[in-house]
Order: sequence, then structure tokens, then C-alpha cells
Amino acid sequence: MTKHLVIPDTQVKPNQPIDHLRWAGLYAVDKKPDVIIHIGDHFDMPSLSSWDIGKKSFEGRRYTDDIESGIKGMEAFIAPIREEQQRLVKNKHKQWNPRLVFTLGNHEQRIERAIETDPKLDGLIGYHDFKLDEFGFEVYDFLEVAVIDGIAYSHYFTSGVMGRPVSSARNMLSKKMMSCVMGHVQDRDIAYARRADGKNILGLFSGIYYQHDEDYLSAQTNGSWKGIWLLNEVEDGSCDELPVSMNFLRGKYAGK
Repeated sequence: MTKHLVIPDTQVKPNQPIDHLRWAGLYAVDKKPDVIIHIGDHFDMPSLSSWDIGKKSFEGRRYTDDIESGIKGMEAFIAPIREEQQRLVKNKHKQWNPRLVFTLGNHEQRIERAIETDPKLDGLIGYHDFKLDEFGFEVYDFLEVAVIDGIAYSHYFTSGVMGRPVSSARNMLSKKMMSCVMGHVQDRDIAYARRADGKNILGLFSGIYYQHDEDYLSAQTNGSWKGIWLLNEVEDGSCDELPVSMNFLRGKYAGK
């Protein structure tokens, strides 16, 4: 059996706090998962947003600022992990080298859409700017599925020929017939089922993990659950899931 740590959408962008990412890294150090999966939309990329073009909120956005902000956020998350690995080596303790997986989200995919719209950008911008490989991540393309210990991970799962995201965790289970974890939507949702062989399977909408409010949401709709997930005893698609709220992580790790 293995242990997975799931980081949902972090949507890092300029001038927003990133200390919560260090809290998640410190939690990873404490729990030492075998696999860490970031479900995508770490780089928010507001400079390439088609929603805001022409609006006042779009003014002053810069691609390089978006990239630099995302890299700083990832550094905040990875730093405690690297520090712990160095400590273990120095003290000749059992090493801990979790598998790092990143499934690109639609916000990262804004780069591809920008190139498609303006081919002159080809070669000037690209996924390589994220430097995810330098952090040690295996990178899965947008909507490519990573199956790890019987659990399917993707930024989201589709339903129907139009490729729209599934509408609920229950719908995802009924469509995919295996344990699936996705991000993309604001709120968490969870569903359970049992396979014919008796194995329990899980459908999980993992929510979000960032501190800022979204401009396009109201005071009523900005109150989504925020946190990360620890999946314990993972084996052949079965697991015991544990939600870990941002409030808990703040109380335990803020200032450390």
C-alpha cells in the first residue's frame, strides 16, 4: 500500500500570498507520502486570459510576471521537501524521494491556446517556461490521465462528445468506473462505489488551495473549501481519504 498527497488548483498569480504552499510542503515532510500529485492550474496565467481582454482588470498584466510568480510558489512548496531530503542524507537516515506528478490544467494550457491564436508566439513561449521538470515533476499534458496505484488523476474528466467536465463526483464514477481524482471546480465533492470484485472506489473533486478570492466570483460564491488531500492505504484504486483544510495547515505551520 502507498500514500498519495493531492494538491488541487493553486492558481498562483502576481501580488497574491504563497505562504500556504510552504505549509503544504511542511505537511508533506511530516507525512512523507510516496507520491505527490499536483492536479494542475498552479500557474494562473492571467496575462493570457481570454475572459478579461478589453477590461480594466486586464491592464498591466505581463507573461513573465505570471511565470515568475508561479515558479516562486512552486519553490515555496518544494523547499521544505528538499531540506528534509538533505537532512536525511546528512544524518544517514532512510531516504525519502516521493514521486512528483503534475497534470497540466486549463490555465497552463492558455499558453497553447495563445500560440494557436498567434503562431508568431511559437518558440517564444511554452510549457518549458514552467520549469516543472527542474523541480522533478513528471508532467502530464492537459486532460492526459495519470493512473497511479489504480487511481486516475487528471485536471478534469470529460463527459460526452463535447468534452465538457463531468458535473459531479457521482457522475465521474458512473462514467469512468474507476477511482478518479480531479480539480478544476471550486468546491469539493466526493462519491463512493464498489466494483464487482468488492473493491471500494472513490470519485473526488479536490477543491482549491489558494488564499485569494476570485474577481469573477461574489462574496457568496468565494467561500469554497480550501485544502489538500492525503490518500492513505492506496491499493488497486482503493484508499482512505483525509481532507486537510487550509485552516488546519495555517494553524500548524504558519511562521515555520
